Amino acid sequence: MASIDRTAYPRFARAVSARELAEVFTPSAGEVEWAPGKTQDDQHLLALLVWLKAYQRLGYFPKLAEVPAVVAEHIRGVVGLPEGVVLTDAAERSAKRHRSFVRQRMGVAYDAAGVRAVAAEAIRKAAQAKDNPADLINVALEELVRARCELPGYTTLDELTKKIRTEVNRGFFALVAGRVDAAARARLGRLLVVDPVTRRSEYDGLKDVAQAASLGKFKGRLAFLRDLDALGPTESWLEGVPPGKIAHFAGEARVTHVADLRRVLDEDKRLTLIVSLLHTVRTGVRDDVVTMFCKRMAAIHKKGRDQLETLREMHRAESERLLGVFGDVLDGVREALSPAEQQPDEGADAAVDARESGAADEGQEAVAERTGRLVLKAIQQAGGLNALAAAHEAVSAHHGNNYLPPLEAHYRSHRSALFTLVESIDLESTNADRSVLDAVEYLQAQRGARGAFVPNQVTVEREGPGGAAVTVRLSVDVDAFASAMWRKILKDPNRPGMLVRRHLAVCVFSYLASELRSGDIAVAGSDSYANLHDQLMSWEECEPLVEKFCAEAGLPTDAAELTSHYKRLLAKVAAGVDAGYPGNTDLVLEGGRPVLRRRKGAERSKEALELEEAVHDRLPQRDLLDILTRTAYQLGWHHHFGPASGSDPKIKDTLGRYVLMVFTYGTLLGPAQVAAHMRGQISAAEIAMAANRHATSEKVDKASTTVINGFNQLDITSMWGDGKTVAADGSQMETWENNLLAESHIRYGGYGGLAYRHISNTYVALFSHFIPCGVWEAVYIIEGLLRNASEIQPDTIHADSQGQSLPGFGLAALLGFDLLPRIRNWHDLIFYRPDPDTPTSTSTPCSATR
Repeated sequence: MASIDRTAYPRFARAVSARELAEVFTPSAGEVEWAPGKTQDDQHLLALLVWLKAYQRLGYFPKLAEVPAVVAEHIRGVVGLPEGVVLTDAAERSAKRHRSFVRQRMGVAYDAAGVRAVAAEAIRKAAQAKDNPADLINVALEELVRARCELPGYTTLDELTKKIRTEVNRGFFALVAGRVDAAARARLGRLLVVDPVTRRSEYDGLKDVAQAASLGKFKGRLAFLRDLDALGPTESWLEGVPPGKIAHFAGEARVTHVADLRRVLDEDKRLTLIVSLLHTVRTGVRDDVVTMFCKRMAAIHKKGRDQLETLREMHRAESERLLGVFGDVLDGVREALSPAEQQPDEGADAAVDARESGAADEGQEAVAERTGRLVLKAIQQAGGLNALAAAHEAVSAHHGNNYLPPLEAHYRSHRSALFTLVESIDLESTNADRSVLDAVEYLQAQRGARGAFVPNQVTVEREGPGGAAVTVRLSVDVDAFASAMWRKILKDPNRPGMLVRRHLAVCVFSYLASELRSGDIAVAGSDSYANLHDQLMSWEECEPLVEKFCAEAGLPTDAAELTSHYKRLLAKVAAGVDAGYPGNTDLVLEGGRPVLRRRKGAERSKEALELEEAVHDRLPQRDLLDILTRTAYQLGWHHHFGPASGSDPKIKDTLGRYVLMVFTYGTLLGPAQVAAHMRGQISAAEIAMAANRHATSEKVDKASTTVINGFNQLDITSMWGDGKTVAADGSQMETWENNLLAESHIRYGGYGGLAYRHISNTYVALFSHFIPCGVWEAVYIIEGLLRNASEIQPDTIHADSQGQSLPGFGLAALLGFDLLPRIRNWHDLIFYRPDPDTPTSTSTPCSATR
């Protein structure tokens, strides 16, 4: 059974506020006039009005004993009844008549069978995608309210949900199990076998998360992906199962211990849970290996840049050494052209005559042979041809400010892992440009090449339809994607149609990482790197929704009207800037360029400091654990935590356990530290069990939303702001280094991640998200707004310069909120007039430059 506290089933608050009494439970003048005509005494009058206001608030008739005393007293005072009139249960006949009067006034008819049919239809439809019983009950409640039905009892909805959910899930279990053959069942069954030495099973290994993106961890994750793919085609087994169901089944399997899973009697259910988890893990591991690949390529480029910086420090000595080698080569050539019998004390004229006569006497081939021997001797003494070529390339890269040539040396250790990656995943282009994908296919075909140069076209044989061999020509066009610096080291003017093999692979993998990060290349079966276009709605699906969306966003539906709409807005803003410029002492024009002066904050007055001190003196000390316990009791945020199945937890004291869990992980103390101070009342394993099996990031977000909504009901919040404005920014937090998210960044000067928050002007965090340090934060500004499920819905967003993004501004306009970031180098920007015919203001040219 799902607890009523975990659903949206309406009920009286534990503490009814004065605002709620005034806004919800105050009878109107018409209701006060209507009620006396339906009753014979004051007691029945009070009962009728209480039921009327309760029905308006809840949608059903509660037992009068469940009505808070403060509500009855408030209604009695508004009507002016004597204090001796108390709210008590009336006779069954009178109560039935009172409910009939309320239904007539509210315009509803009592139809128990019809209400159950509406609820059952809504639950069955929602159960195709949702699985949590509380969510299904909430869907039924929304449909009943929309249909203006009297809500049935909670137990009725709960039993109906349980029955329909079981029927739907059994259908999915049978569908998936019927597609898994005997061999695959055996492979999946071996996952549950526990190794007696390590005391772990392969099923436990499915739950391991990715670690830091080192080369060794990258290779290990690739091997893990191959093992997962060998277990079977989970995408085929789960075809037709909605993603929401797969996610729920996988979540339930993830928190289920292998011993508990073996005890599941329904084999079809056990198999479906394993397949769902395996499918989710396969998707996640694909994301992991691609992310690791991008990080490894970034590390290779960083090493190349660092090596270039090192070369800049040592380039003088190396250049002098190479010049010395060049001088030795010239000396060798000079010696080869000189006759052997020439004595050192002969004059210059005699030496010239001897060289000319010697060259004439000896054949050209002999001179060349002697020259070659001396040149090779000089080169060998300088370290050999390969060493000199590498040194020349390194110094040339320094002089050309090109760090790309040294990358090949750092790529060498990654070569096998990178080829394994492109063989393990299926890449697809999200646009018409396939140049990088063609280059990747070419690399795979040329993996075994050993020459210094490779042709830009190659012919290979592949298995075609029906098993017959077909000839395929593969080519790589570096001009289509490579930069000028790459082309400089990839091409040799003396070898047209040939490419330098050792640089080509680094170049192609570098651009593959760039294309994956930008979304121009997608990975099939991935999530973070999936094809974005496959997830978008078609225009046929969007067209019926345009009018409603534009009405909600306040936008015209016609293209010409939309353009005029934004022109009018721009003209209004420009006129406002012009009108306000004379009085704006912070904005000045210096040499025709706008300059915004830094504003200094006013010093706090003596009275303000005294007030702050007085407030602190009167504030009592509150312990954090007491605050958590009190808010959980008042708001019920702990009801969002529970087993993955959606059923009620079997913990004896759920409030105490979940409060302690939040305190343990919110303060970063850890289960062992907290349990040590609990004097044996709870163990570290019990705290960890609640966190690992009953808490997820989604449940934490829901609990936070409950707290935010409760905070928003406080009268004092309106003194600080209206909740329409938020500031979005991130702060770095140190994390465990051996994880895929953590990284170092020069901007923050540490190692970890960013806690990115949206802070309301009522001083509460609406949404928090943990993101990597190196990402562009503008993406998460919009995501935070979309995922904010609280009652506080802002329409103005302030951000730092990371929020300055052209796509961000466009989405802000379409989604109906104002994005106000701090603009970097704003005095160098061009301000456009809404129309060429709009006159410019001679006194304030900054608002209409072009």
